[in-house]
Amino acid sequence: MKFDIVHKRKWWFLLSALFLIPGLISMAIQGFNLGIDFTGGTLLDLKFAQPVAVGEIREVLKDYQLEGSTIQLSLTGQETKANNVFIRTHVLSEEERRNVLGGLETKLGAFEVLRVEKVGAVIGSELTLNAILALIISWVLMIVYISYRFEYRFAFAGIAALVHDIFIVLGVFSILQKEIDATFVAALLTIVGYSINDTIVIFDRIRENLKTYRKSDGLAELVNRSIWQTMTRSIYTVLTVIFATAALYIFGGETTKNFSLALLIGFASGAYSSIFNASQIWVTWREYDEKRRTEKRIKGE
Repeated sequence: MKFDIVHKRKWWFLLSALFLIPGLISMAIQGFNLGIDFTGGTLLDLKFAQPVAVGEIREVLKDYQLEGSTIQLSLTGQETKANNVFIRTHVLSEEERRNVLGGLETKLGAFEVLRVEKVGAVIGSELTLNAILALIISWVLMIVYISYRFEYRFAFAGIAALVHDIFIVLGVFSILQKEIDATFVAALLTIVGYSINDTIVIFDRIRENLKTYRKSDGLAELVNRSIWQTMTRSIYTVLTVIFATAALYIFGGETTKNFSLALLIGFASGAYSSIFNASQIWVTWREYDEKRRTEKRIKGE
């Protein structure tokens, strides 16, 4: 006897709410910790007497909570060190800049400051708006396609699960005040693609089982059977991507930490919502529609 997932759907919806509500409150109260891609920052153009590596510079910047800064070396070949370095950080005050430059000189040797200037945001408000618009358009196209291939209830249930995953990731990053940059936007788009793919697999099995569906069996039993028929694939898929993403988070550099963390949260949420939310929304909606049709037919008689 397999675990009955569908009849416990109210608990799954409640669990989702318990994760979503704190994140929504955090987003409303403290917002997000936007990175330099959104806010702009300070550009330091330095020329060291001795070649330095990116890792060495980042270690020094850690002392000033600037390890997430963008660091570029002026390389001419395959070497890993260079004299000329570009560092892009949050906007630094005069005192902060002196402290950072003093720390770099103490630990990495003498250098010449070629340029210090404030730079604008790489991702401005217009580009952010375009990204949101593109996401909304993709959801609309998904609704149209899934409605054509399956039915409109599947489409809206799938999009509801996607919105759930996006807000889970946004909520966690708001609560933890993790920095949001361009790679975070890329992570969100990756999560959308993964989550809808896993959901469609379950929906496809439900559609196949509907061909032999008898009302005496009950929709809940049909959906339960469909979920368990795809459960092995779902587990293998999510474990594969989570192992790979966890390795990136643990062994990757500082610049990929937030990207891989967003993926970890999103992939886990996507696996959960595909199994415990999307199909449950569909069966709840379908049962409600069937109940209404039955009531109308009884009244008509």
